[in-house]
Amino acid sequence: MTKIDILSGFLGAGKTTLIKKLIAEAFSGEKLVLIENEFGEIGIDGGFLKEAGVQITEMNSGCICCSLVGDFGTALKEVIDTYTPDRVIIEPSGVGKLSDVMKAVENVKTEVDVVINSATTVVDVIKCKMYMKNFGEFFNNQVENAGTIVLSRTQNASEKKLLEVTAMLREHNKDAAIITTPWDDIDGKTILDAMEHSNTLEAMLAEAKEEHHHHHDHDEDECCHEHHHHHDHDEDECCHEHHHHHDHDEDECCHEHHHHHHEHDENCTCGCHDHDHEGHHHADDVFTSWGRETAVKYNEEELKEILETLAYESDSFGIILRAKGIVASKEGEWFYFDLVPGEYEIRRGKADYTGKLCVIGSNLDEDKLVELFKL
Repeated sequence: MTKIDILSGFLGAGKTTLIKKLIAEAFSGEKLVLIENEFGEIGIDGGFLKEAGVQITEMNSGCICCSLVGDFGTALKEVIDTYTPDRVIIEPSGVGKLSDVMKAVENVKTEVDVVINSATTVVDVIKCKMYMKNFGEFFNNQVENAGTIVLSRTQNASEKKLLEVTAMLREHNKDAAIITTPWDDIDGKTILDAMEHSNTLEAMLAEAKEEHHHHHDHDEDECCHEHHHHHDHDEDECCHEHHHHHDHDEDECCHEHHHHHHEHDENCTCGCHDHDHEGHHHADDVFTSWGRETAVKYNEEELKEILETLAYESDSFGIILRAKGIVASKEGEWFYFDLVPGEYEIRRGKADYTGKLCVIGSNLDEDKLVELFKL
């Protein structure tokens, strides 16, 4: 099966530059074919791409989504039969509708063994507002149908502008990963991971849930959602969070008790979520996840204050069991953080495509989390 990656973008957004970056940093070792389809634009530098091992099928006579819809299937089939590529990159016309390009690929699935691996739109952060206002029919279609939106020229934009544009894009596409980091600060593989949704917020939330629920084995009738040191549990125990090794008596219910122990009777209201101890509840019935992508930058002190509040004074936010995130620093670094009640760590790491925040818990107050993280 051949992967199809569609990289759309309005006129002059920077599609060609992004494709060159991906070829140099993310697609090494793969057999690639680029199908470019320009509409009154100068074609991509064929010399560079041929040196990179890419065969070019130039279709400059029209637009895939307009006059070439009929011919597109034939061209794609010929490309795949001739070159048997691992991946085909389609660079549509800047004024093409992404939905039509995707439809054209879907229409040839019966003839060729292909899958749309990603649909990405490049958006110039400086021109976005103007294009959205003046060319909405074409521009918004590219935004609305993208799985990933890559902002270009963000190194020239203020944080205020970046947040304004991100909010505008979110009005048209609430689910796409939006890459806000300047391209010089980010590796092509990180961009590809976002395009393929392996490092997006959804993937991060799923990973956090997986870590949260499955990093130890459970005894029968045991309900334990988070702990940091291995210990044995007795039957009918319900333990949601603890950080120090201790033994538990039968029918004990402990929830986030760091410094004291108390007994519970049948009227226990300590936050055990009314579990039926005769069987497991599905995780989705017990926990909720809150996640945001953000271009907001934090200095270390600001981030520490936020995490201190979340780790030690979390009552007003619901029952917090886990938080993790990757955020940009005002000093140009990137912070990675991990948190459980009463404990957190911050470390420095490489730039990601945008900031990501993730909180796992129960009865989460999302408005207060938004306020806490200054979103």
